[in-house]
Amino acid sequence: MPNVELHPPKRLPAFRKIAIGTWATTYDPQVYGTMVVRMERALAYIEAFREKTGRRLTVTHLVAKMVGAALERTPDANALLRLGRLYLRKRISVFLQVVMTDPVTGKPDLSGVTLHEIDRMTLAEIVDATEKQVAKVRKDEDESLARSRSLFSALPGFILHTVLRFMSFVLYGLNLDLGFLGVPRDGFGSIMVTNIGSLGLEQAYAPLVPWSRVPMVVAVGKVSDEPVVDGGRVVPGKVMRLSATFDHRLLDGAHAAALSRCVHEAFEDPEKFFGSIAS
Repeated sequence: MPNVELHPPKRLPAFRKIAIGTWATTYDPQVYGTMVVRMERALAYIEAFREKTGRRLTVTHLVAKMVGAALERTPDANALLRLGRLYLRKRISVFLQVVMTDPVTGKPDLSGVTLHEIDRMTLAEIVDATEKQVAKVRKDEDESLARSRSLFSALPGFILHTVLRFMSFVLYGLNLDLGFLGVPRDGFGSIMVTNIGSLGLEQAYAPLVPWSRVPMVVAVGKVSDEPVVDGGRVVPGKVMRLSATFDHRLLDGAHAAALSRCVHEAFEDPEKFFGSIAS
């Protein structure tokens, strides 16, 4: 069984082939951008959702669902590179970064959970699946994650870069399943979302993780009170910044524009975009 279910490579426009040939690795072609969105309607939607369903919906869940919808609308963006060729993914998966405590050192650490086929999930299902997986990660009950963390902890630092590059080649270049080593299938998905707002940050650009082969990382900033222009008047408002880092070999301005449209639709009219709230 392959590590990732993929379509055969397709015929590419000249620019895409040039972009792939221009940059040798994900380390090179990083593009950055930020959007500022009004949050009053989204916050009201979250509050109503929590009251009616009893589930702790968050801004991160909304963003995860939103980027999944953006990839569904723009399937060319749901891609990865292997052996110098662009392949389209058959599933839309979102990786959510999670702050946890290292069970050995007791210090803060980063991990994550992957939601596969998020385009087919409701917000309630996204909340439930995230909470279930996050609880396992934070309690160190995820066996595959525990095995892989143990493996990497035992490796000396000077060879870790080489090992990670080799594993990336095996997982994505050769597209082989390494489940027997505790490495989950397609563990990083199509796109990464990290909530920097939980750390008190309003804006930051997260780096791409080259060996994950994920072409975009979206950083969700803290909701802040700022003056905004509404109907020609300056009034108090609540805003949030979404900052994206993407790989220009796979994504370009057209894909960014599609994501931008989804962001505006989602946060300007959340009930229309995400659906009415059922009790």
